[in-house]
Amino acid sequence: MPIATPKSRSSDHHFAAIDLGASSGRVMVAKVGAETLALQEAHRFPNRPVRAAGTLHWDVLSLYAGVIDGLRAAGSVAPLTSVGIDGWAVDHGLLDADGALLGNPVHYRDTRTEGIADKAWATVPAAELYATTGIQYAPFNTLYQLLAAQGSAQLAAAKHLLLVPDLLTYWLTGELGTELTNASTTQLMDPGTGSWAHEVAGRLGVDLGLFPALRHPGDPAGHLLPHVLEDAGLTSPTPVTTVASHDTASAVVAVPATTDDFAYICTGTWSLAGLELTAPVRTEQSREANFTNELGIDGTIRYLRNIMGLWLLQECLRTWNTDGSAPTLEALLIEAAAAPGLRSLVDAADPAFLAPGDMPHRIAQACEATGQPVPSTPAETTRCILDSLALAHRRAIEDAQRLADRAVDVVHIVGGGARNALLCQLTADACGLPVVAGPAEAAALGNILVQARAHGLLGEDRHAMRALLARTQPLSRYEPTRDPANRAAWQEASRRVLP
Repeated sequence: MPIATPKSRSSDHHFAAIDLGASSGRVMVAKVGAETLALQEAHRFPNRPVRAAGTLHWDVLSLYAGVIDGLRAAGSVAPLTSVGIDGWAVDHGLLDADGALLGNPVHYRDTRTEGIADKAWATVPAAELYATTGIQYAPFNTLYQLLAAQGSAQLAAAKHLLLVPDLLTYWLTGELGTELTNASTTQLMDPGTGSWAHEVAGRLGVDLGLFPALRHPGDPAGHLLPHVLEDAGLTSPTPVTTVASHDTASAVVAVPATTDDFAYICTGTWSLAGLELTAPVRTEQSREANFTNELGIDGTIRYLRNIMGLWLLQECLRTWNTDGSAPTLEALLIEAAAAPGLRSLVDAADPAFLAPGDMPHRIAQACEATGQPVPSTPAETTRCILDSLALAHRRAIEDAQRLADRAVDVVHIVGGGARNALLCQLTADACGLPVVAGPAEAAALGNILVQARAHGLLGEDRHAMRALLARTQPLSRYEPTRDPANRAAWQEASRRVLP
């Protein structure tokens, strides 16, 4: 049932999307109508992790301050019909009985979960855990974070656990809840039923009572509290709407597909490559291929593989920029396009690339260890990264089709990587399929669309939302190179990286 929408003299309404990423957060505002979907950035703020006492944390109070500043900027654009929050998965804050935060959330790249999975599997074998939860192995899954925290004073004092978007929603509204799509990434849910995996959690000693009641995308999440309205300079009561709060789930909402026969790649710090299904795939073959089954809107399953993504390039740029001599990203991509292709490749899923640090050196080491030419310039390293990502995209999409017994005829690239023409063309060539790139702001747009539907402005199914995207957003199409030699080169490259 649609949420009651404030009366307006216009058929257009304005929605604010709080979209939190690993390196920055932003508040976006969109005007939505029957044939209108116009998005603009109201405010952007940095998200800088902080290492303290040997632990890597998120500075969640700084993020909250950025959200308040962003709501102030959004409210200056137009009166807001609603606000929604999406962000990254697995990380969380613990609250005491009074609702106070018990320390800054720990960053998923912290080392506290090293070796924890092996201890979990000693109680619940990996195959059984996957057959129940359908979630890929990643060392930072919420389950492993909670096992790493067992015995700590902080966990002992906790009465509530809130995933990061739910934590910020709580601070804005005073109401507790656990959004479904993000909860499904914790490795503590059954994706077939959309409910908690109580038997597995009990055997591992995880208290599921820490999680507040589940909310679904589109559910009301309260209203901005009076002091929040005052701090943000807003004057009208403003509802907060539950969206697909895992940013990948929101990004998949914003895939402008015109049929169901598509694959998607949500690109940014990570590349999330896969299919939209109606039921999970929890076979042993799927587990061995490290595919995950996460919940999407309308009962869908996001069947995908996590790939390291543009983090590889971001970390290289950070290293090169330490002395201020690095070329701009635009210049670097032009030089990379002119560099020889498929000369040096790395496995983009290699855990060696997970931690922050000197990424160019690690890539060079990986190439040297496999007997390949070692990139000697930033352009060569960049070409190595983009070729390797395109190859990882190819493998993920091929594997997903085989494991799910589902064929696709187009690949949609959404998120920041949609702006990278070289990556898009390389992905089309690697996959041998056309690539439709855009929208770049997919997570924010998916956030907005779920809000708009909840407020009765769009059709009831996700196809109506995607049709509006396809009509209103700029998209680019990349055709694969139809050359047998090109296909053979990518096949040989695939054998070279993963024989």
